[in-house]
Amino acid sequence: MGEHTAYRDFIAGLPKAELHVHHVGSARPETVARLAERHPDSGVPQGIEALRDFYTFSDFAHFIDVYLAVVALLRTPEDIHLLTYEVAEGLAGQQVRYAELTMTPFTSVRMGIPIEAYTEAIEDARRAAERDLGIVLRWIYDIPGEAGLDSADATLGYAVDHGPESLIGFGLGGPEVPRPQFKAHFDRARASGLRSLPHAGESTDAQSVWDALDVLGAERIGHGIRSIDDPRLIERLVAERIPLEVCPTSNIATRCVERLEDHPIRALRDAGVVVTVNSDDPPMFGTTLNREYEIAADLLELDEQGLRDLATTALDVSYAPEDVKARVRAEISGYAAG
Repeated sequence: MGEHTAYRDFIAGLPKAELHVHHVGSARPETVARLAERHPDSGVPQGIEALRDFYTFSDFAHFIDVYLAVVALLRTPEDIHLLTYEVAEGLAGQQVRYAELTMTPFTSVRMGIPIEAYTEAIEDARRAAERDLGIVLRWIYDIPGEAGLDSADATLGYAVDHGPESLIGFGLGGPEVPRPQFKAHFDRARASGLRSLPHAGESTDAQSVWDALDVLGAERIGHGIRSIDDPRLIERLVAERIPLEVCPTSNIATRCVERLEDHPIRALRDAGVVVTVNSDDPPMFGTTLNREYEIAADLLELDEQGLRDLATTALDVSYAPEDVKARVRAEISGYAAG
């Protein structure tokens, strides 16, 4: 695929929005190493080199196992605050101006952190990041699919009863278990004013995307790459302008797509689907949002204006405050490298 270098400097300075990135999955190796030292009984290897091996996945199920091992390092509100602030630092360093971070409070509460303390930790970190780094963060609370309906009940309660004003969406991640079982949860979340932003069509098939749209009322689809297998679904996504949050390297790392050359992002874009590019679980997948933009520039044959358009699309389909959208949109349109 080449080295995706043609627009590297341009991309590095381009103001961006990130829509599909997981809180725990964004833990930098340095953060994980520090937490592993703090909690030596966790089974997570200590040391950066050992973590690189640890972050090599055989398949999607293995990735989930590793992810949950890192979750188990987050045992106190201080751990949550550290992770959240350092994730914001990593994003801000890539010129991300606005990010919607997918949070899984259920797994932290199960580790013994009260939801009130969890909420206070992420909110303190969010305010500090905006003050220190100029990055605006919003939250999506997601149901961890592997933890079943109990986790869905709990997550709904955390969102509806404890959700801060900066909570904008309700999601569904983890292994792609059947979507319809979560209909009542998404109905209630939407009734309380949250956006429906589930994962679908990543490791399974196009039917999962249909279910996300028809049963969960999805307004954006996390991944959605298997939509390419169903022409009727493509027609619907185009007609209703339902954006897909595409994460190319993630799909390779979890073996959902064999090679970048085979990735359906080009076919989706050419069919008229609204496509955004995101990083998912970047350190775990050995990537960054900038790297994903380099890959997109290659796969979609984008020039500088095409890259500006890609960044603007993410901002436009985000749930950023209108003043943030206007400010960052102006920044993107006026941006020239060097």
